[in-house]
Amino acid sequence: MKLKTNNYYDRQVQLWGEEKQRKLFQKSVVIIGCGGLGNSLSLALSGIGLKEIHLVDFDKVETHNIHRQVCFNIEDETKYKAQVLSQKLSSRNIETKFINYNISFEEFIQKEIQFDLIIDATDSLIVREQINKYSKQINIPWIYSSVEEFHGQVCFFEKASFQDFNIKKNSSKGIAAPMVMQIASLSANLIIRYLLNLDIKKDLLHYMYYDSFGELKLDKYQL
Repeated sequence: MKLKTNNYYDRQVQLWGEEKQRKLFQKSVVIIGCGGLGNSLSLALSGIGLKEIHLVDFDKVETHNIHRQVCFNIEDETKYKAQVLSQKLSSRNIETKFINYNISFEEFIQKEIQFDLIIDATDSLIVREQINKYSKQINIPWIYSSVEEFHGQVCFFEKASFQDFNIKKNSSKGIAAPMVMQIASLSANLIIRYLLNLDIKKDLLHYMYYDSFGELKLDKYQL
């Protein structure tokens, strides 16, 4: 496939070369969840030149979530998140195919879509456990992200299991929109490096947070 003649990918080609850019044109990912993380993650990935980005979410846009769902506007309220997101991202890059599914993850896996990576952008422990199980079944890795208040976590799961976490259900807390974007950015960088076949640390939990002095911290835990 030829690179675009209008220099759309010029700065990326400077970074990793034409050969790797052409390989990206053959890659597809699925993003489970089109809320805060799903918005920022899909936006970060929309311009890199993937073949397909599959967007899965049965939920609709609600006004109280728009502050951190950066691709949505007030007039999008009551519309399906995945559908709105695919339409808006399509205007950023006409070469990437954005496919929306207004269904649950369980319904999506019945379609047996082919892709190279599963990206978690949900806020559901149950769905994450389903993603982990499905990932192991089809032997395709997945990347986990979560955000709460001024902290968040990211992990590229290959051999480790989501069951390694000592998970307890907690009531919902506040979320700062910039923190959602920071965690999405960390996750997106790992995703891009994986798709380019660059080195990344797998099965390593990244825990990013701001301490009581407002200093950004990053702790890492091998799973």
